[in-house]
Amino acid sequence: MTDSAAALALPRLLQLVSPALPVGAYAYSGGLEYAVDAGWVGNREQARDWIAGLAEHSLCRLDLPVLRRLYCAWQADDRAQLEYWSAFLAASRESAELLAEDRQLGMALARLLRDLDVPRAQDWLQAATVTWATLFSLAAVHWRIDAPAMQQGYLWAWCENQVAAAIKLVPLGQTAGQQILSWCAQQLPLWVADAADIADDDIGQLAPALAAGSALHETQYSRLFRS
Repeated sequence: MTDSAAALALPRLLQLVSPALPVGAYAYSGGLEYAVDAGWVGNREQARDWIAGLAEHSLCRLDLPVLRRLYCAWQADDRAQLEYWSAFLAASRESAELLAEDRQLGMALARLLRDLDVPRAQDWLQAATVTWATLFSLAAVHWRIDAPAMQQGYLWAWCENQVAAAIKLVPLGQTAGQQILSWCAQQLPLWVADAADIADDDIGQLAPALAAGSALHETQYSRLFRS
């Protein structure tokens, strides 16, 4: 990596995980809206436990290992592996809402990256297997962001979105939200390390409350979020 690329890697990562990234992530709660409506999450401690549980049993077991494999596939320009792991991740989404969220965010990021002169994003604008992780990993490779930093950034963006949703839904105060994020920041290196040793055959999540909550959210009487 050249000195100029190395100097830009951190600002590019911050750009990629910023809430200002125009992909519409703010419209999704990832099942949290139903969890609040059902009484599963009703205070700061329960919100933190919900976020920690999904990070440890879903993202660390599924998203992060697949994200790393997509990163390697982009580096090798291996289209077959890109399609395989993108399809694997899409097939692992356990509700129509979660699948739609992943695909819509992936297509939105593909459009943005195309407009930011990332040429390989063009091919994924309408790809059937497109996911958020597919394009997130492309951005990381194109902008010379190393894999561990990419994984921490991916997790941080997810945590921040969950906390923003919890502040609106529980509701929580801004300070309570920052306390949860402070705790999450301490866990990020541990979560990334836990994901590093997962073999291909062991990739997969176990998050039944997420699956049930997301499916039930589809018919929830009153909603602020799309998922």
